[in-house]
Amino acid sequence: MPSLRRSAADQALVIIVDDQESVREGLSELILSAGFQPVCFASAREFLDADLSDTPGCMILDVRMPGASGLDLQRHLAQSGNPKPIIFLTGHGDIPMSVQAMKAGAVDFLTKPVRDQTLLDAVVAGVAIDAAQRARARIARLHADRYRTLTLRERQVMCAVALGRLNKQIAFDLGISEVTVKLHRSNAMRKMQLTSVGEVVRVWEVLPAEMRERQAA
Repeated sequence: MPSLRRSAADQALVIIVDDQESVREGLSELILSAGFQPVCFASAREFLDADLSDTPGCMILDVRMPGASGLDLQRHLAQSGNPKPIIFLTGHGDIPMSVQAMKAGAVDFLTKPVRDQTLLDAVVAGVAIDAAQRARARIARLHADRYRTLTLRERQVMCAVALGRLNKQIAFDLGISEVTVKLHRSNAMRKMQLTSVGEVVRVWEVLPAEMRERQAA
């Protein structure tokens, strides 16, 4: 755990959204003591207006606040394509509320008062989840950029290979020779920097859905 904190501390931001100033101050001190950088907001609207939703790190949200609730903010971020790890910290939680939050992807749902170490453990887990999500997103963008360099025919062949079609089946489907299929397949794998069918399948699965759907249509 300590090594994770040291490696992530320089860039991980812990966003605290709570309408109670005393809670924000206490959490800020705790987060700073763990080597992370806190930033506080008194409401969901304040946070959204600050446009910090895409910063690396995680969030600590109160559930019940004036205006939009923590659950409302979680839903908004999910709908806008920002799966930022969220830790809920509330004095008014109940089982249905916690189930809703966890089903929607929350890292943890903690009730005040909470042990400092319990909260810090959740923060470390949230930062690690965010780092992993960002790494996967970077890899997906890299593969998407390489995919865009393929010709239409190379994309058709790659799609067919990823879906388990054999060379002779692809040749029949596309109305071309098997030799031509092998050429397009070789070119596509070279451009995508792939060396096996297994890699083709894995890369195909991480490409943006719209790319896969457009090609498979």
